[in-house]
Amino acid sequence: MSSSPPLLLLSLSFLLLLPFSAVSAPVTLQLSRHPLPPHPDPLHRLASLASASTLRASLLKNRHRHASPRSSRSPLFPHSYGGYSLTLAFGTPPQQIPLLLDTGSHVTWVPCTSSYQCRRCSSPSATPIIPFLPKSSASTRLVGCRNPRCLWIHSPDLLHSRCPACNSTSADGCPATACPPYAIIYGSGSTAGLLMLETLALPGHTVPDFTVGCSVFSERQPAGIAGFGRGAPSLPSQLGLKRFSYCLISRRYDDDAAESGSVVLDPAKEDSSDGLRFTTFLNNSAAGADEGSPFSVYYYIGLREIAVGGKKVRVPHSALVPSPSGDGGAIVDSGTTFTYMAPPVFEPVLAAFVERVADRYNRSADMEDRTGLRPCFVLPLDATEVDLPELTFRFKGGAEMRLPLENYFVFAGPDRAAVCLTIVSDGNGATSSDVAGGPAIILGNFQQQDYYMVFDLEKGRLGFRRQSCLRSQRTP
Repeated sequence: MSSSPPLLLLSLSFLLLLPFSAVSAPVTLQLSRHPLPPHPDPLHRLASLASASTLRASLLKNRHRHASPRSSRSPLFPHSYGGYSLTLAFGTPPQQIPLLLDTGSHVTWVPCTSSYQCRRCSSPSATPIIPFLPKSSASTRLVGCRNPRCLWIHSPDLLHSRCPACNSTSADGCPATACPPYAIIYGSGSTAGLLMLETLALPGHTVPDFTVGCSVFSERQPAGIAGFGRGAPSLPSQLGLKRFSYCLISRRYDDDAAESGSVVLDPAKEDSSDGLRFTTFLNNSAAGADEGSPFSVYYYIGLREIAVGGKKVRVPHSALVPSPSGDGGAIVDSGTTFTYMAPPVFEPVLAAFVERVADRYNRSADMEDRTGLRPCFVLPLDATEVDLPELTFRFKGGAEMRLPLENYFVFAGPDRAAVCLTIVSDGNGATSSDVAGGPAIILGNFQQQDYYMVFDLEKGRLGFRRQSCLRSQRTP
């Protein structure tokens, strides 16, 4: 990033006004598919989602490689994925701001100030960017340089060199000197701004002094983020939630703005009698040894087996369990579109599908090149139904996620001439048994369609059940 954004931040910091409440009952918020700019070529859109999913996986796996000295510790991700958004209200009086739900990051930030700049962002035909206006809020305060919350995004060494000495015992942490600007570098974009304390207005609840990023400059990152990952800055942590849940509406309703799913903060306790299947969250030993580890943000789950057509796929054990260095293991991520598998996992899964489909459909190298997905199979012209093997994820504790066909295959080409597997990986033909760089499996939101997902933070487990996620049809 050029030097102009930090200078812009410093000048705009003077434009901001300078002068812990827990959720006590369930709060339900509408969760919608985040609109993307229209594109006349569906194959191009599919290829863009595949590319963005692969890029996000690369960044979640290898954050240190992409970091800059002023980068925050928030996991990095591209803008052009098929995400889900909720609307939060900040300020006094409240201002409604749509944000992307992201369980793979822990910093919440909003497009901010009337001078907000977003270069090379969505086309004019997409949803317009709605910035938060600090000047219109009576409760905006900057996070001070010595405020412990400044350490959420900056290292102690940086603050020691950038923050002047201060003997104040104020909770604001020397508010006259703002916490240094943050700059988060993304694979396809970036955002930069200042941390502020602001009132968060939820239905029936008001949360003062919620820490949120006020981004005044972004590139290819028009939408703000609601960070639902692990860690002190995350929305669940700041609200003291014991659990949260979401239900992601099916992609078949992409063009129906009237339909939506939901996210619930501190929903009622549920167990297996409610049809839920549970698996415990795993601890990444590398994250436990280093609070600044990028892996400390992620929700690791105990994936035990992958089955195709009911038959177990042989994958390296090292891919399923995080190693002492932090490599391997599976995480669940609402911000990734298509599930990612490292080559040692993906290649056996790919081979299993090809083997079980070979006697029915032919592979399409042309469609694989055009979409970036594989395998793709050509369908007969007179086909009235598709016969493909079932994909199952089996977790520790006995929970199984038996995916419906529409959650792992997508039609591609004119007149639905082919179907493609919506799982991405690195490169082609990798055969190494080693899993390098972070999680080996990232369960994306395409595979979570029409699943009720419960993040039980109190008991350290993930619960799920298949159901319609339409608000009008969801299970109470």
